[in-house]
Amino acid sequence: MLKQFALGFGMDLLGAIVILAVGWWLAGRASALVRHSLKNAKFVDATLKPLAASIVRYAILVFVLVAVLSNFGVETTSIIAVLGAAGLAIGLALQGTLSNIAAGVMILILRPLKIDEFVEAGSISGTVVEITLFTTLLKTPDGVFISAPNSQIWNSAIKNYSRNPTRRLDIKVGIAYDDDVDAALDFLKNLVASDPRVLKDPEPMSFVATLGESSVDLTARGWVATSEFWPTFFDLTRKSKTELEAAGFSIPFPQRDLHIIESSETASTATKTAAKPAAKAPAKKPATRSRSTAAKSTTKTTAAKKAPESKS
Repeated sequence: MLKQFALGFGMDLLGAIVILAVGWWLAGRASALVRHSLKNAKFVDATLKPLAASIVRYAILVFVLVAVLSNFGVETTSIIAVLGAAGLAIGLALQGTLSNIAAGVMILILRPLKIDEFVEAGSISGTVVEITLFTTLLKTPDGVFISAPNSQIWNSAIKNYSRNPTRRLDIKVGIAYDDDVDAALDFLKNLVASDPRVLKDPEPMSFVATLGESSVDLTARGWVATSEFWPTFFDLTRKSKTELEAAGFSIPFPQRDLHIIESSETASTATKTAAKPAAKAPAKKPATRSRSTAAKSTTKTTAAKKAPESKS
């Protein structure tokens, strides 16, 4: 009986291993097949392709797990009950992970971002590479890889810089206060309008943005195609500096002029202070005379007073 039991359990174990190995291989092949089939499909959005491959793979793995358990004689109803309890426990333990799945589903339904679009969500910005079941993969302009949770992307305000076909271009430059403002505005407007990448509608415009501490800040505005935004911005920024100076305008560096104004009271006080002579050194006190000298002077004074009285 022990030999028969070991033989039967060994066959079940071998069958389970075979089912698991074949199911794992089949899940990987099915996922790759779905990804390859949808790679050139134009009717399917590029954002849905990796997610569809992941869903197919995990679905096959769930069926493989059920088949392995049933191979050991476990009833299907009990399997469903166990999976339900396990799903509830896992759901309570992995609330953050499930929120990433829900956020990924919402991103795929509402599509605030797609593959190859440059977006900014909170403190994260970059070109979208792939949207998986749990994370969103991005690539920054300097080549850094970012893997952000879907919930973090979904719970932030998403700025999509690639969605609209056109973008507004602002060229800002400052001129000196002595320059002709109207002539500089016309020059900047013509400079922006002369670029063939700038759209004619809406028409380019220029205006005084602010009056700075050391310059009059001008802004020239135009609209360009989104794909031409950065090349046009770099070229016009360079030309606004070189061609403005060539036309006789000056672009001042930050500086500050100080003008000291004296009031009448301050000026008169300063004049009196300058005309007043220097203070003399205190005079030395005379030396104290002796008591005998003082007595003699007192006697002489008394005798002088009595002399006139005797003549009369």
